[in-house]
Amino acid sequence: MLKLYIGNKNYSSWSMRPWVLLRQAGIPFEEVMVRFDSFDADSQFKTTLQGLSPTGKVPLLVDGELAVWDTLAIAEYVAEQFPAKQLWPADKAARARARSVCAEMHSGFTALRSACPMNIEASLPDVGALIWRDKPAVRADVYRLETMWTELLQAHGGPMLFGEFSVADAYFAPVCMRLLSYVLPVSPSIAAYVQRVQELPGVQDWIAAARAEADFLDFEEPYRLNR
Repeated sequence: MLKLYIGNKNYSSWSMRPWVLLRQAGIPFEEVMVRFDSFDADSQFKTTLQGLSPTGKVPLLVDGELAVWDTLAIAEYVAEQFPAKQLWPADKAARARARSVCAEMHSGFTALRSACPMNIEASLPDVGALIWRDKPAVRADVYRLETMWTELLQAHGGPMLFGEFSVADAYFAPVCMRLLSYVLPVSPSIAAYVQRVQELPGVQDWIAAARAEADFLDFEEPYRLNR
């Protein structure tokens, strides 16, 4: 059985992507949660991953003797291993587009990710309002998301970005969580897509577990003044 190493569900956006992909697709796997105690070389987190991954990061997928790290590589590996699940769009052009937008998320949207770290348990509308007011790069990132998602939903008819659930929706699920936690303004059609992602059974399972953790890490919440 596949084994997926992940970090804290409340905070680990990178871990959320492959976990949601596997769960939503109905692919069985064993979860190994490695707590974010710290990221120092001698931390329990790094010690646990030592010898498993050369990067010492999560997520990490282990299949027998094979270790696959990085969310895009994991998504590609799972799609190859389970072709019947159709995790990428069947159409060649749509598939190329899906890979393109996932790669864009992978390497871009740095302002949004930096200013609004994922925190599923939190409700931070006041923080979000200040970020929206003071950080034009965040507004630009959200505008790009709006444009991208609107084009894809119109082109493929919804309810997900490429019609049916795909890697792309799993990839953008953590962004949806950020938009919700920080209450960043989006159009009604995009808010409806975010809601549909939130209601996916795989995402609901992740959210429920994230809220149940009650493992609050100060270094993951630099903006939080009270709870």
